[in-house]
Amino acid sequence: MLLIVIAFLGGVLTILSPCILPVVPFVFARSDRPFVTGRLPLLLGLALTFALITSVGFAGLSDATQLSHYGRWVSLSVFAVFGASLLFPEISTRLSRPLLEIGNRFARFSHTHDTRFQIGSALLLGAATGLLWAPCAGPILGLILTGAALHGATWQTAAALTAYALGAASSLAVVCGLGKQALDALKRSLGLGERVRRVMGALVLLSVTAIAFGFDTRALAHVPSTSTTGVESRLVGLLAPNRASSASSTSSAGNTNTPSIRRIGFQAPSTLPVEGQLPSLDGAQSWLNSPPLTRDALRGKVVVVNFWTYSCINSLRALPYLKTWADRYRNEGLVVIGVNTPEFGFEHDPSNVKRALTDLGIRYPVAIDNDYAIWQAFGNEYWPAFYIVDAQGRIRYHHFGEGDYAGAEKAIQQLLAEAGQTTQARDLPPISGSGAQAAADETDLGSGETYVGYRQARGFASPEDIHPDAVAAYSVPSKLRLNSWALSGQWKVGGEAAVLNEANGRIAYRFHARDLHLVLGPNANGKPVRFRVTIDGAPPGDSHGADVAADGSGTITAARLYQLVRQTGTVSDRTFTIEFLDPGVRAYSFTFG
Repeated sequence: MLLIVIAFLGGVLTILSPCILPVVPFVFARSDRPFVTGRLPLLLGLALTFALITSVGFAGLSDATQLSHYGRWVSLSVFAVFGASLLFPEISTRLSRPLLEIGNRFARFSHTHDTRFQIGSALLLGAATGLLWAPCAGPILGLILTGAALHGATWQTAAALTAYALGAASSLAVVCGLGKQALDALKRSLGLGERVRRVMGALVLLSVTAIAFGFDTRALAHVPSTSTTGVESRLVGLLAPNRASSASSTSSAGNTNTPSIRRIGFQAPSTLPVEGQLPSLDGAQSWLNSPPLTRDALRGKVVVVNFWTYSCINSLRALPYLKTWADRYRNEGLVVIGVNTPEFGFEHDPSNVKRALTDLGIRYPVAIDNDYAIWQAFGNEYWPAFYIVDAQGRIRYHHFGEGDYAGAEKAIQQLLAEAGQTTQARDLPPISGSGAQAAADETDLGSGETYVGYRQARGFASPEDIHPDAVAAYSVPSKLRLNSWALSGQWKVGGEAAVLNEANGRIAYRFHARDLHLVLGPNANGKPVRFRVTIDGAPPGDSHGADVAADGSGTITAARLYQLVRQTGTVSDRTFTIEFLDPGVRAYSFTFG
């Protein structure tokens, strides 16, 4: 029940996100209709169709993708006719005549068919809107959809998706109601009812054209996203204590590309509950730093299983604690296991992971989970995530995201004591990291994770439109707003990353944070790429990151996360620019700390 309530609240928050914009013209076009017979059926049709189509897709039906694809074009056709009927009244008259005749056959009373027709047409338009709507994959929707992908579609999944869609529809209903009041006032004062209707029709036709040619997706990349992630993450936190899974299934659902949920802490209770059995680890593609480990081989050990990926800043900031625990309690019977479950394509390459383990000083066993088999066996949904298993093979503690390291270490000590291991009395120095592994400055963090690939790009500020999967010229505007970014030079922007086609291309970002990181990869043939960083047009000096010299120079030698800025003074809005002196660089995502 709690998931359904939180899903509804997450849907309500969607009204604050740019991704709702393509739906608004179609909803506003009905704002002059009665609520019960005109607007309410449209919003219900929108919500229920979205929930139905999404549920069908995650049920694994073989035709779900085609259903969504063809449904999109059917919806565009419906809205094209709808817009034309608003713009040209004679079209509306001709279209309504046969439908009204059908209604007359089934109606017993003279007025019934009018109401039914109004409600039916509104439901039809709402269903079409639901097919077109592609809502933001924020933490709450990511939680619902990932759970469906990993555990299969259930009635709870369908109910949560319906609640999410109804929440969004409720927000639209409020906006639509305000729009109706504005339209009524305009009609009363100026007598422009017919003109308003024609304008609405023209807007609907323009929206249909924009969506058909993909202009909406490109335009949204230019819109700074209103961040609701923090609020949604707190709501997701209410669910987290119930998310640890005892599943032992190893069926593969592939890469779910789940959003990372950050900094949600849960204290380890004095008596740790049993949350399930340690699932099988047999789904790993390979193992590094160890031969393959099994549940039977680990029996009698206390085990920490950490899901991570080596270019994720949140995963990196947890490493100092994992490495310290592995060394501190090794002789008492603790085994730390890292499960590297990739997000980006280059993280599937075991040689890249092996290089990262050397660079990061990781000596404990790491499983390569390219097929998400172990991820699914645990029912996991987050990077990073910790599961602590007792000597009898039972999961006794879990934590999602960064934080509560003291609680996790307390759980380790308690489970070692239960196993008959007496930890040596000693002073335990505080654990801290350096470079990208240092804790974030949460008190002055005003920028969030930003993807460069067009699939999840937001805040793109170059005056040119993004040309997906094609080489195009871009430029940086004279002024950037906070949390907006731009490209300069010849770039090929793909779904996952942008690739520089010629030397001296640049990326600029206006940010507010102590640290700035950028996930980068070298040329496709592995040739290093030189770069130069500036902050507000000057070399970074003392504010250079771990991968940059004071003069701003650096070299990309491997695909990984690079720390480019660590401010030493007062944190304020700054403009970061990186210029690549060689072609071929691949830019994936910005993160901050």
